[in-house]
Amino acid sequence: MYTRPHPLLYGVSLLIALLVAVTSAAGLLANIYPTEELRQSFLANDLVNLVIGLPMLLGSVWSARRGHLLGALFLPGTLFFVFYNATVYLFHLPLTIWFLLYLALVTLTSYTLAAFVASMDGLAIRTQLDGRIPARLIGGVLTALGVLFVLRVVGQVVNPPPTLDAERGLMVADAVLAVGWIIGGVLLWRRTALGYVTGAALLFQATLLFGSLILFLILQPLLTGAAFAAADLMVIVVMSLVVFVPFGLFIRSRVAVKQPMKRAIAR
Repeated sequence: MYTRPHPLLYGVSLLIALLVAVTSAAGLLANIYPTEELRQSFLANDLVNLVIGLPMLLGSVWSARRGHLLGALFLPGTLFFVFYNATVYLFHLPLTIWFLLYLALVTLTSYTLAAFVASMDGLAIRTQLDGRIPARLIGGVLTALGVLFVLRVVGQVVNPPPTLDAERGLMVADAVLAVGWIIGGVLLWRRTALGYVTGAALLFQATLLFGSLILFLILQPLLTGAAFAAADLMVIVVMSLVVFVPFGLFIRSRVAVKQPMKRAIAR
């Protein structure tokens, strides 16, 4: 007999999706940003959240709820993606209703992410994935990206840029992200049960992150009139290949999207 996470987790995930929709729509349609700098920084990201983050969250919930293995693996990654974005907003918005909604997003995604990972049967997932996915390649990529992000954050702390105050939220989010990538990457490299659960989720989160960055850089000049950052876009596109290639290999593995989870969900 195979059981699944408590239905409350799926309900909370849908509540998170509702909050993402409300906050992102408010950013696009209402004047919730106190400065033009914040508006230029977040407006395009609001649209990205609606175009990428929200559909992926709803799709992951639907897939996991139906008992699909990839849905169960990708849902924690999507929640981490939402957590990352909400953390950046949280450090820049004044104490208004929108700040409180982003605080709720950070809190709810943290709880749901931890609870969902804890409910997964890591041993069963390792049995299904071991030998079918490039575990060491994915683990190595995640670890390397985590180290690079740690070095970036340390460099900003040691040698603060002129825009440090405007990037403090991004620094905090990047620091948390880097630690998560390193831990998950090392665990997957060592082929631990928890590594197979967190590694797949973090790979999907990294794919969403780089994909959203590319779309953000394209949309920002169209929505805000900011200069088109062609050099930044090229750098992100090249860096994203480091994530997109192993993600493609993961998808092409013998783990079918519609395959039942079997014992992939814990007692």
